[in-house]
Amino acid sequence: MTGPAESEVPGEGRDDAPLGAPTAEPESPAHVADCIVVGAGVAGLVAARELVLAGLSVVVLEASDRAGGKVRSQVVDGLTLDAGAESFATRRHTVADLLERLSLGDDIELPDAAGAWLQANDSNAMPLPKAGLLGIPSVPLAADVIRVIGLRAALRAQLDSLMPGVIGSRESTLGALVRRRMGVRVVERLVAPVTMGVHSRHPDSLAVDAVAPGLRAGLKREASLASTVRALRAAAPAGSAVAGIRGGVSRLVTALVSALERFGVEVKYGAAVEAADASGVTLTDGTRLTARAVVVAAPDRGLTEREGIWPDAEESRIALATLVVRSQELDRAPRGTGVLVAEGCSTITAKALTHSSAKWAWLGKKAGEHRHVLRLSYDARRVERHDETAFLELAIGDASRLLGTRLSRGEVLGFARTDWVAGTPDRRPADDGITRLGETVAGTGLAAVVGHAQTEARALAARLTEEAAT
Repeated sequence: MTGPAESEVPGEGRDDAPLGAPTAEPESPAHVADCIVVGAGVAGLVAARELVLAGLSVVVLEASDRAGGKVRSQVVDGLTLDAGAESFATRRHTVADLLERLSLGDDIELPDAAGAWLQANDSNAMPLPKAGLLGIPSVPLAADVIRVIGLRAALRAQLDSLMPGVIGSRESTLGALVRRRMGVRVVERLVAPVTMGVHSRHPDSLAVDAVAPGLRAGLKREASLASTVRALRAAAPAGSAVAGIRGGVSRLVTALVSALERFGVEVKYGAAVEAADASGVTLTDGTRLTARAVVVAAPDRGLTEREGIWPDAEESRIALATLVVRSQELDRAPRGTGVLVAEGCSTITAKALTHSSAKWAWLGKKAGEHRHVLRLSYDARRVERHDETAFLELAIGDASRLLGTRLSRGEVLGFARTDWVAGTPDRRPADDGITRLGETVAGTGLAAVVGHAQTEARALAARLTEEAAT
């Protein structure tokens, strides 16, 4: 179902009007639909689907020539690979339920159980402790925790069990909370590598309620951070904490766009928005479009820096290196599904490495014998002066050190660089009547983005339906 077709907004009046004839008044802005959704990323597409299912007419405006935002595919050495997110959190079934409704439920795949490793320093790599939450150990004196942080630091972390639950519960950042409860070394050796790999930010700059909802409340209830982590893990669904989609997460975008097309929702590509308010948007060509409600789900800097779109958005920039290599040495997956890098590794620039063809069975099968897909993530500021050749050489060197296997330029079959801007997941927008979506307000990760978009869109639909009935 759709609203009225977008009409042309004429200019001031005809230049060839008869002398003395009254000039035409400018027509009012085009009312295009009940809802205008700015941005055809996952958040915008999910919101548009919820709104149209509620019986509202929707128009989606996308500045670029494609949908998906940061979720998209790329072809490297003939393989179609995810160029952005390659997995989603399973804790609340949010994404899995959506995939079921989009007929992709049978294509959900869990990662290899081998798990990831931690590069603790330039010379030592070890399996990452598995029984934790964002690196916070559920058992501080476990052997795999002691192996990473040492016995003395593990004993300090164990003091958490003797502290009153109120200690640290008022801290607003994840780093400050964990530091108060378990000490500095847990933050720097365990938590920081995970948050840098997942959120591209140090735990000291992450709002705990945004990235670990329920942690502070659980701390007051359980009176121990470790026991809170155990309780949260016990409440989570059985199995892996993340999952992927056979063929790539980008298939979610294709399915959402197809669903909107079936519902008659128009996605207008090349429609860049200059400004937005609660009653409509102004395109960069000056066209004014109005609606009963406006949803902004476009955190790219080209849009957010414009007035009235996304106040006070912060960012971190990520450079992703994707390598396809031929190496028999990697057939044994020497570092499981990948490696997270602790601060202080002077010989390694990458923040994390994912051995994607070892992590996902479908991709390993597709890659074939001795062919492997590696993804390395970087702070883009540290590699912004690297041209493609220099960045490739850096990625080869980092991959060699992180995997403990010497890789050469001759073994590289394909390479691609992708740069992303990650929004700050703890910002709260102004109350100006615009519904804002995406990781800047929802938090990082597909599960957070999808769940937030669904909740906000349903609330908006309920409000508009109620208004129409009065």
